[in-house]
Amino acid sequence: MKNITLCLVFLTFFSCIKQQKNNSISNKTNIIQQQEKMKLKLIDLNLPTIGILIFEGVIINEVIAPLDVFSNSSIEQKKLFNVITIAPENKTYKSAHGLKIKPDYILNNVPHLKVLVVPSSYTPKKQANNKELVNFIKEQNKSTDYIASHCAGAFLIGETGIADNKKIVTYVTGGKALKTEYPNLNVADDNKVSVVQDGKFISSNGSLVSYIASFDLLEELTNKEHRKFVESSILFDRIKNHN
Repeated sequence: MKNITLCLVFLTFFSCIKQQKNNSISNKTNIIQQQEKMKLKLIDLNLPTIGILIFEGVIINEVIAPLDVFSNSSIEQKKLFNVITIAPENKTYKSAHGLKIKPDYILNNVPHLKVLVVPSSYTPKKQANNKELVNFIKEQNKSTDYIASHCAGAFLIGETGIADNKKIVTYVTGGKALKTEYPNLNVADDNKVSVVQDGKFISSNGSLVSYIASFDLLEELTNKEHRKFVESSILFDRIKNHN
């Protein structure tokens, strides 16, 4: 009788494991089907995903930098990350300098993100007043490993309150305004500091400095060797060494 009971326990245990595995496979299948149905950018669900916010008037350098850095394969030609753009609506957005871009996903339909990137615009108040963007970042803060902001994206981070008492930097000459608007932020001197990391939050002066912050985060997620490989692949090392 005891042996029969043990057998039943083991059968129940392994049945539960099998069911969980089947559920996981089913969930992945549903996501893939949804991607295909909605014509979303297909991603590898086994890889971590980097999500980059876009909105009207976004500064395109701060979108291109993380896209450029994280999309590169390893030296063994293995893809390491999914990189997607995310916006409030499925429409075409115009960047601050006129380049048009359409998002891969919308706010209410994103896969699990390891990193959320928050770029800026020349009218950061518009983004800070956008409750949909603010709430999205708050929710993503609960599950992401890192949140990166560039330039005036720090104002949007400040509006969410998720980085209160954390060290953060914004665009050059913008620190005083950021501290005035969000006194709970520990604002770094943007005349002396280009990139700051405090826990899961990494921030930069923006524009081309976004590359440096993206590489810093890439190194943390992979290793120094991969960072050097990607820097060489996109010729960033030549810019660093240019006299």
